[in-house]
Amino acid sequence: MAAKVLPFTKQQIEKIIAKYPTPFHLYDEKAIKENARAFKQAFSWNEGFKEFFAVKAAPNPYLMKILQKEGFGSDCSSLPELLLAEKTGITGEEIMFSSNDTPAAEFVKARELNATINLDDLSHIAFLEKHAGLPELICMRYNPGPLKKGNIIIGHPEEAKYGFTREQLFEGYRICREKGVRRFGIHAMVASNELDANYFVETAEILFELVAEISQKLKIRFEFVNLSGGVGIPYLPEQERIDLAAMSRGVKTKYDEIIVAGGFAPLKVFTECGRYITGPYGYLVTRVLHIKDTYKKFAGLDANMAHLMRPAIYGAYHHITVVGKEDKPHNIAYDVTGSLCENNDKFAIDRLLPEMEPGDIVVIHDAGAHGHAMGFNYNGKLRSAELLLRDDGNVVQIRRAETVDDYFATLDLEGLSKFKV
Repeated sequence: MAAKVLPFTKQQIEKIIAKYPTPFHLYDEKAIKENARAFKQAFSWNEGFKEFFAVKAAPNPYLMKILQKEGFGSDCSSLPELLLAEKTGITGEEIMFSSNDTPAAEFVKARELNATINLDDLSHIAFLEKHAGLPELICMRYNPGPLKKGNIIIGHPEEAKYGFTREQLFEGYRICREKGVRRFGIHAMVASNELDANYFVETAEILFELVAEISQKLKIRFEFVNLSGGVGIPYLPEQERIDLAAMSRGVKTKYDEIIVAGGFAPLKVFTECGRYITGPYGYLVTRVLHIKDTYKKFAGLDANMAHLMRPAIYGAYHHITVVGKEDKPHNIAYDVTGSLCENNDKFAIDRLLPEMEPGDIVVIHDAGAHGHAMGFNYNGKLRSAELLLRDDGNVVQIRRAETVDDYFATLDLEGLSKFKV
């Protein structure tokens, strides 16, 4: 069972709140570093192993810089993410650019940064060549279709919008080889938040076998296999962390059986995890505004689904701690809600918690990935600040909260006075 504990005391968080009003996201730097090092160590058997942190999970340059110091690259999927990487000092093949339905300008920027480009569709070869030119290194994203089961977040692979079919892969690598591309990689991501280690071993086996077959048939040599991300975290207290050691051992076994035995080594193994790296070490800190008692009991927070939308769109569980009341009986069922004009604006439904009152500090766990990143401004709600709990216990603001001026910044209000209806 994964214990849901906080990296701060009630006194510490009260002191932080006195300076930075709720709601805000808070990240634990020490825990992120320790987790990053353990992840790298698990795959140290592969000489070229590299983790490209999935920027979409937590697009903050401070977090990216911490992970860069640990030897991580950046997995980017848009122009702003490429620019974030560039501003953090991450360039060249330290960037894996994986996108879909990609605008030309994004390919141009990726080429300018010498990023590794991971193509999503056969037609993108010609599109990339036309707008940015073909690089010497190309990667392609494989969609295994019915060979793999997906999950609730991504769906079944054959219904997903991502990747090449098997036949298209062979054609794509042939075209690129004939156009002068000499360096190759292959990629696949078919699940999200998966806790079964065997799932990733099976994906590695599929990709290793493809490398062997494509290499033999097309006379090309692959530099890397990118197993992508999708490694889950135990959101539920009763869930166990994925057995990372078992996952790594399984991948190594398949590597030895297929890649080494077949004469295709050395082959670098890459990953693109985001949630696994930062997810458990981010917290949404908020306060109770109102307690409402009608047909149900509602605990209304000063945060809403604009700050963490996973419970609303996925029905996802996020553990909730009422600070200072951890040891009190959890015997009152609450719907924990925000103030958005949407009835699914709920962090929890019928959750047994200690009796709450306005002013209580509430911490929502496992918000370090796909939390702040998925924020939005519906109802004019403003996105919160992001704070970093440093190794030494100090707290720094790494993104300020949005203001009303920010919300109006893209509107031409001066032109409104001249607008006639």
